[in-house]
Amino acid sequence: MNTDLKIAIGSDHAGFEYKQALAAFIKAAELKDFGTYSATSVDYPDFAHPVASAVENGEYDFGILICGSANGVAITANKHQGIRAGLCWNAEVAALVRQHNNANVLCIPARFISVEEAKQIVEIFLTTGFEGGRHADRVNKISC
Repeated sequence: MNTDLKIAIGSDHAGFEYKQALAAFIKAAELKDFGTYSATSVDYPDFAHPVASAVENGEYDFGILICGSANGVAITANKHQGIRAGLCWNAEVAALVRQHNNANVLCIPARFISVEEAKQIVEIFLTTGFEGGRHADRVNKISC
């Protein structure tokens, strides 16, 4: 998959193998790996916060985070004011989280989907646009 986007990617130990496969799959203008760099046990916030910060400050267009269930990285990323992280387990959810929620961070549950499904989800997420309209009104109500 080729894209002109700048992508930040990170994972914990449970998502390490998926992160490696997805990094090889994504042919972005720029892809920054924020770690982890092995399957040794680590704490997911140590990688989710830097990815979320890089997207929030505009350094990267989108972020991709992977952990076992994707809940930990999604919760962590969504603590950042400018982040709309969506947990996606299939292509339909990936499309909707972009179309309806204008998500800027994709969270993938490595223990519940295959690498091939993860690749499909990434492709859909990165190539689907935000619909705006009534969805923009709703997204604008998210920030406190």
